[in-house]
Amino acid sequence: MTKLIIQIPCLNEADDLPTTLAALPRRIAGIDSIEILVIDDGSTDNTAQVARMWGVQHVVRHRTNRGLAAAFQSGIDAALRAGADIIVNTDADGQYAGEDIETIVRPVLEGRADIVVGDRGVADNVHFGPIKRQLQKLGSAVVQRLANVEVSDAVSGFRAISREAAQRINITTEFSYTTDMLIQAGRKRLAILSVPIRTNAATRPSRLFKSIPRFIMNTGITMARAYTTYNPLRAFVGLGLSIAFFGFLPIVRFLWLYAQGGGDGHVQSLVIGGALLILGALVAVLGVLADLIASNRKLIEASLTRLRHIEDHLEKSVEPGEASSESDKPVRRRAG
Repeated sequence: MTKLIIQIPCLNEADDLPTTLAALPRRIAGIDSIEILVIDDGSTDNTAQVARMWGVQHVVRHRTNRGLAAAFQSGIDAALRAGADIIVNTDADGQYAGEDIETIVRPVLEGRADIVVGDRGVADNVHFGPIKRQLQKLGSAVVQRLANVEVSDAVSGFRAISREAAQRINITTEFSYTTDMLIQAGRKRLAILSVPIRTNAATRPSRLFKSIPRFIMNTGITMARAYTTYNPLRAFVGLGLSIAFFGFLPIVRFLWLYAQGGGDGHVQSLVIGGALLILGALVAVLGVLADLIASNRKLIEASLTRLRHIEDHLEKSVEPGEASSESDKPVRRRAG
């Protein structure tokens, strides 16, 4: 029996959520059961109540707003506990066409992909302005390079994830899960596929960021952090060699002038060059240490994956119901 859980992170989405829920598919060939999970990320309206009124089987509630990345991870954890074989993440604002869920689920069902990302066709999407198109293209190109995967729309939140992939992904950023997840998945050699999807016009401004410069800064920090986490040796050693190279230049300058008999007045070049060489060496050593820590992190992640497999067997006897985040009061009810 194959179960699909469609998760929807929400922040004050009481008005838009009913339309989004109504557009979700109730049947997909090859799927035996479709359930819906709403993550209420500290909403101040009645988002959770609206979800229950519309028959949502699982609701996770955060007492305060923790951000999109935390809401996504809470949803993944709850979906795994509820026995999901495939997890689809979509937005509550109706940006993504609910009918296309079958499109992104199909490659996972057929065993062709661990993660499927919905490609909004950024270059030709009529709902995107010219600045947004260029930023999306640039960001996707950077993520492709860092993750070593072919993904044409890296920040698309419309995704299908197999159970195995969901168990191996651990979101650590506090901003957005999209780029962090892809860099992790790429470096863990999960099969990632992009498929074209349709989009609807935006009904409101994004709540993820307040300005484009802030979005660029936060996304850049997220990508740099994720890449450094999973490629510390390359990142730090590369940086250290670059610093050492710039330190080598003033030393060569001093030696050249000294050979010409004029090195007495250029000792500062020797001092600066020596300092940069030492700094470069220290940064490279940090890379080695960070790589050792990364190896330990891999062991911890492997242990976490095994723990999730054990939880699978233990929770098979537990009746599925409404989920609650670990900081909330446990509330359970029958699905339906």
